[in-house]
Amino acid sequence: MVATDKLFVGSIPEIYDNLLVPLIFDPYASDLADRLVKLKPVHILETAAGTGALTRAVAARLPPSVEITATDLNQPMLDRAMSRTPDDIRISWEQADALALPYGDQSFDAVLCQFGVMFFPDRVQGYREARRVLRPGGHFLLTVWDRISENAFVNVINDTLAGIFRDNPTAFMTRTPHGYYDVEQISKELKAAGFTSVKTETVDHMAKGKTPLEVATAYCQGTPLRAEIEERGGAGLENVTRTVADALTKKFGTGPIEGAIRAHIISAAR
Repeated sequence: MVATDKLFVGSIPEIYDNLLVPLIFDPYASDLADRLVKLKPVHILETAAGTGALTRAVAARLPPSVEITATDLNQPMLDRAMSRTPDDIRISWEQADALALPYGDQSFDAVLCQFGVMFFPDRVQGYREARRVLRPGGHFLLTVWDRISENAFVNVINDTLAGIFRDNPTAFMTRTPHGYYDVEQISKELKAAGFTSVKTETVDHMAKGKTPLEVATAYCQGTPLRAEIEERGGAGLENVTRTVADALTKKFGTGPIEGAIRAHIISAAR
């Protein structure tokens, strides 16, 4: 991982929340929230909460007695999340490092992390912290994307960018969001952190975009991929986004468009 992989600043949080969340994150947020309901937790911690897609899904399904602590290292993403749920007193939004959580041992019934562990510089340490703050019998639920070839839109986008920047191709998508998909490795690292029971399931959904340009904007301008595009200069962000949109149109049509997405859902019990 490089430093720009964690840059969710400027207009990125808004574009991410408006376009990318409904495109690819909401289906898995609903899935994970449904699984959490069956565990009947009272005190929940979410790490790498981003703009709150999973937080909102959990809050919509659980009773008023539940307390949700939603954390992220990136304050601009939390600011966006807070603006979406200003009146829900069950949710506490707090800036925190998942590798050094500011909470006592055995404080939570469940820890959640949707598509965040790929950004951890030390994943085993992040898993140790999740286990430390879990009560006995508690569960750590996390999701990671499968390899990029199993996710249709981003695969086309990545190939298109490789053609635009032949001498210096972008690498964010394969390096980070789609760079941590080996479930055997993930299970081994969770067990190295002290978890004894780890279950994995591969889940498919369909990403549905209104237009190819909207999908291109979501990825090229609403993620740290934007920094990689901008630092390469040349055609410029807007022109690159439109070239990517043209490639999506050629592959999927003018819109609305649909593309397969695949992720792994992992449950580790303390």
